[in-house]
Amino acid sequence: MKSLFLNKNVGNRVEMGHPWIFANEINRGKALDTAAKPGEIVNVFTHDKKFIGKGYVNPQSQIMVRLLTRDKDVVIDETFFYNKIKQAWAYRQKLGYTENCRLIFGEADDIPQLIIDKFNDYFVVQTLALGIDIWKPAIVNALVKLFSPKGIYERNDVPVRELEGMEQHKGFLSPEFDTNIIIHENGIKMNVDIASGQKTGYFLDQQDNRRAIEHIVKGADILGAFCYTGSFEIAAAHYGAKSVLGLDISQGAIDMCNKNAALNHLEKICRFECVNAFDVLKEWSREGKQWDVVLLDPPSFTKNRSTIDKAVAGYKEINLRGIKLVKPGGFLVSSSCTNLVQPELFLDIIQMAAKDAKRKIRQVVFNAQSADHPIIRGQENTHYLKFLIVQVL
Repeated sequence: MKSLFLNKNVGNRVEMGHPWIFANEINRGKALDTAAKPGEIVNVFTHDKKFIGKGYVNPQSQIMVRLLTRDKDVVIDETFFYNKIKQAWAYRQKLGYTENCRLIFGEADDIPQLIIDKFNDYFVVQTLALGIDIWKPAIVNALVKLFSPKGIYERNDVPVRELEGMEQHKGFLSPEFDTNIIIHENGIKMNVDIASGQKTGYFLDQQDNRRAIEHIVKGADILGAFCYTGSFEIAAAHYGAKSVLGLDISQGAIDMCNKNAALNHLEKICRFECVNAFDVLKEWSREGKQWDVVLLDPPSFTKNRSTIDKAVAGYKEINLRGIKLVKPGGFLVSSSCTNLVQPELFLDIIQMAAKDAKRKIRQVVFNAQSADHPIIRGQENTHYLKFLIVQVL
């Protein structure tokens, strides 16, 4: 097995548990063996030859090595991936995630850049780095052995693969099946389009948070912006909301919202409009319209540190509008999936928005993503979702 050594000043970060090794952290003098092929498993040592771990290498990537194990006696083979997935499934079962869950959450499950979402008997796989893409057959075999699934689908239509020198694509990793499926969540049925929906077809990371709105929506008039497939809005209606209005800029998303409302016999309570939420919320706040509960779940505003200031301004503006639309004593439910906006910064943004709106707020709930997406302290990419409920006074 090929070996590489770290520069003297960077070993501590990696030794303390971070699985990423950047190209500029490698000691070129001591030598990455130039025969190491992209995707190959290599041994990693400190500058003074202390073993750190084994991982896959890609000289084309800015993140040159991602570690898979710290145990020098562990062999990276098909059995390794079978055992890792089996361990991850046992963990989810222990926490009560038995039907729908993120089965593998990349670095948090010690399989960097692998995402597997479980939708009952169907699985969606993303291999986001070359070194894990090579092991895709082993990963599929493990899923077949552990679950005997009805279907496995690949959603590798993501730009990040191009940074690894790979193409984007999607398709079946099992015999073909109907990729429009129905799942059950918190007593609600939801249509999921795993072939064409955003990400892997459905946002499982909010499944616990959708339960958190149960009591504040009873008998309430609800406004939801950026509703996508209507998961929060349908949940609000299911939990007893008097009326629900959902907004999204995509007509396809609105069609799915209406389909989900009908699936749960909630179409008389729920109404969805295809509009630009940014513009409409600004207009309605000027007009003085208000609701008992306002739900905001916008897409990520940035994936780049160079544009973080614009993201902060965007979150502040959308939450300012949302707060103005809440009746006194009502509730704002706000989320951010931008991992570069860390929790304290997000709370500060909401407070600034409330100050500008001249409204007092008090925190009801502050959560991260659901527990099937584990958080590893010191690895901010594993702690990306912020979910906040505040009462607006």
